[in-house]
Amino acid sequence: MKIDAWIGLPEASASERHQIADLGAHAHMIEADGYSGLLSAETSHDPFLPLALAAEHTEHIDLMTAIAVGFARNPMVLAQVAWDLQALSEGRFLLGLGSQIQPHITKRFSMPWSQPAARMEEMIAAIRAIWDCWQTGERLNFRGDFYRHTLMTPMFDPGPLDTAAPPILISAVGPLMTRVAGRAADGLVCHAFQTADYLRDVTLPNVLDGLEEAGRERADFQIAMPVFVVSGFCEEDVAEQAAQTRRQIAFYGSTPAYRGVLEHHGWGDAQTELNRLSKQGRWIEMGDVIDDEMLAAFAVVAEPREMPARIAERFGGILDRLQFYAGVQDKQRWAPILEEIKAA
Repeated sequence: MKIDAWIGLPEASASERHQIADLGAHAHMIEADGYSGLLSAETSHDPFLPLALAAEHTEHIDLMTAIAVGFARNPMVLAQVAWDLQALSEGRFLLGLGSQIQPHITKRFSMPWSQPAARMEEMIAAIRAIWDCWQTGERLNFRGDFYRHTLMTPMFDPGPLDTAAPPILISAVGPLMTRVAGRAADGLVCHAFQTADYLRDVTLPNVLDGLEEAGRERADFQIAMPVFVVSGFCEEDVAEQAAQTRRQIAFYGSTPAYRGVLEHHGWGDAQTELNRLSKQGRWIEMGDVIDDEMLAAFAVVAEPREMPARIAERFGGILDRLQFYAGVQDKQRWAPILEEIKAA
């Protein structure tokens, strides 16, 4: 199992986040700490710029957007930035895309929204068609229901890469998008808001169905997931991490699109309450809705030394890449534990 780390710590407060000028040194430190990959999320900053800086300050660590909002852009824009990052990193870039939800696409990005699963599948096909044009010199002639790319003159053609094109991974929660991942993408970036039971009972079967439809093997596909962890070397750290994790689970649970995860465990009423509180802006109180049973279902709650066995028990045979949703503290004490998780 590969263990990835976040660059810039997107879950941290604004005062704790690394500044843009510090990201290169931060990436170098993450690689030196022994992580397998470095992830950049699209939250309050652009997801691609940190990875360009990281590529210059690292040598072998994977670099992935987890995720960039696909529908905030078009296939040509995504193809170009991914192509450049793959060249800059000498083949270490992974393009992780997500659809986001309709209000963000239409109200924050002012972009069209319709049939997200079908649109995402076509976006992947369009990006690959553009890459094929650049790599082989074949005429660009992609015509779909959502995107059309039929013009590529020499001035705008970056030319072939010395490496393979970047893998494309997509995030998914619902069954349609999850099948699209299996059918059309190179991997799945699981949403953190799902339990191990939901992952096994709902997500993985849909991925396998998509792979079967495309005549592909599970070995050719990678599954990554940010995992909530409640742990620490002192009671104060554990208590603070538990409180933060409850609030984050509650935030995700308030979104109607994620109701199915809670309903899978018989917690549909909790989603109704979380949604009501969110509309009132009562964000802190929402964390109180997440009781100990729910916390234990969504997060791995364990002593640090117990963590490798607990993670292996919960996610063994399913996940290929794992990220801690929040950065671990006291890296010197966590380093041997991370190595044990990789081995598990």
